[in-house]
Amino acid sequence: MKTITTTIRRFVHDEQGVTAIEYGLLAALVGVAIITAAAVMGTKISDLFTAIANKLGAASVS
Repeated sequence: MKTITTTIRRFVHDEQGVTAIEYGLLAALVGVAIITAAAVMGTKISDLFTAIANKLGAASVS
């Protein structure tokens, strides 16, 4: 009976699993932030290059 109680106490006080889950959640959050930033910046950069191409095209026709 004493070994079961000791095992349960060790399990309750073990925080390695909690730390691993926290790091996993943090990594997932960083990944979502990077993907979101890349999507927003990609659209803005694409719009910028389109505007430049249109201006260059208009300038070459004149």
